[in-house]
Amino acid sequence: MTPLPRLMVAPNGARRGKADHARLPVTDAEVVAAVVASAAAGADGAHVHIRDEDGKHQIDAGHYRALVDQLRDAVPDMYLQVTSESADRYSGAEQRLMMRELVPQHVSVGMREMVRQPSDWPEAQDFYEWAQDAKVDVQHILYSPQEVRTFWESVDAGRIPGTHHLIQLVQGTYANGAKGKAALADYLAEMSAGAGQTYDWMLCAFGAEETDSLVDAALAGGKARVGFENSLWNKDGSLAADNAMRVREVDAAIRAATGA
Repeated sequence: MTPLPRLMVAPNGARRGKADHARLPVTDAEVVAAVVASAAAGADGAHVHIRDEDGKHQIDAGHYRALVDQLRDAVPDMYLQVTSESADRYSGAEQRLMMRELVPQHVSVGMREMVRQPSDWPEAQDFYEWAQDAKVDVQHILYSPQEVRTFWESVDAGRIPGTHHLIQLVQGTYANGAKGKAALADYLAEMSAGAGQTYDWMLCAFGAEETDSLVDAALAGGKARVGFENSLWNKDGSLAADNAMRVREVDAAIRAATGA
């Protein structure tokens, strides 16, 4: 399993568009350009979403394959991750089918989307076992300390295989930004409950507190995901010019805090 990158850019996400920021990438060409600029600014990984002809979130194996091929040519040394996010458009079955067709090297998967009700566990477990056998690196998206606890319970029950896991912790929400976010310490307290397990973790955070939150994650031994998917704002509250500006600020802040 490949280690997570130190600093991953998430340039667009599933929900925002040009109305939110004129430089938010929507087309494949815009995504490639944003990732190239972010790599020059300090990112060593990219988490990418694709859009259909109307600019709406899409999960399509053929489209993903074409975009990843372009990115591999443009940024051959970057860690490239696709998303399986539902964004209220796709069922769990459709998400799993896309991943089975694409067989991505790296993919993010929301446990809450794979298991929307307890009866989903047999199909979800079958997917997780397939991914392990197919050597698909799944980064498990966990939205709260409670979800971290549920994740470890699922691992202990044998529903999610493996002894080493890639984790994406989500701090805050689209709707409320950093307001009401759970403390990083609460996530990490639950992370330590995975007895006999090892893990590589990353944080993403919403709103103008993104920079400080990602620095805190780095100081705690985690990795950072930054970009317009989660926040459009710099630490001082100003609107960032583009994704590369957000990468540059977070990269510099982490280096200053950690001495790395």
